[in-house]
Amino acid sequence: MQTLLTAFTSPHANPEIQQQRTRATLIKKLSIGLLVVGLAVPVARTSQAGGLASAQFAFSTSQLDLIKWTSGTSGWVTILAAPIKTPSSKELYVSASLEAGLYTQTLVSSKNNKKDTSTASVAIQVQALIDGQPMPPGTVTYAARTQTLSATLEGAIGNCLRTVTNGDGTTSIIVDQSCVTPEIIELILSTLNAASFNFVASNVPVGTHTVSLQARITSTTSVNTGTASASGLVGKGTMIVQIVRATKGLSTQIAGGAPVTGAAGADAPAAVRRTTWGQIKTIYR
Repeated sequence: MQTLLTAFTSPHANPEIQQQRTRATLIKKLSIGLLVVGLAVPVARTSQAGGLASAQFAFSTSQLDLIKWTSGTSGWVTILAAPIKTPSSKELYVSASLEAGLYTQTLVSSKNNKKDTSTASVAIQVQALIDGQPMPPGTVTYAARTQTLSATLEGAIGNCLRTVTNGDGTTSIIVDQSCVTPEIIELILSTLNAASFNFVASNVPVGTHTVSLQARITSTTSVNTGTASASGLVGKGTMIVQIVRATKGLSTQIAGGAPVTGAAGADAPAAVRRTTWGQIKTIYR
């Protein structure tokens, strides 16, 4: 009896039974694995279908000219945009950097000592929007120039001299005014510089928002007998959007004293008070 029991419990007593047990174990493990994968796949798809993931940073950039040389854009033009999802009611900090080009040309034409004036003006303005609404501080001028050129000239008289005989028999040399050719002076300025400005939106609600950057170019000219022209260019640009948290409340520090809050601080002379409202602290996670 002892010998029979030992043979029955030995793992090598019946190889066929051992193989069947091994196969059953593998099938069981494989079934459990497939079940786990089948449960995990729908969860991943649901997460992707939930929309844009929350982030602390977003940006939009362009290596090409955003607005070609033009005398005017006939309104605002959206040049950069980026979506961002805010996890809670916080502030959005936008930094917008752009290349701004200006071209102004003025020409004056004067003769017979008559003054001539030509003026050319051009400006590039930018604003940041969140969900279509302007962000403080509103419209910002990135570049502007007004160019005025004036001259009072006698004109080209080299071929307009005439000899006349006076009544007493003497002769005089006079200028034939109808022959005088105007003298011309022209001034052309073309510049390209990079400019940057910051915009902040407070208490932005939870959700996905679209931050966009708009620009517009305007120009005017004024002439008498000369000519004038003006145009602008928005070149390369980058817009950076960050989720930040700003300190709340108004704190006034009187010179040589401790910080004072509330109405007492507001009544302090402007020359001796320093406010800390709106200081920004970036969240790093």
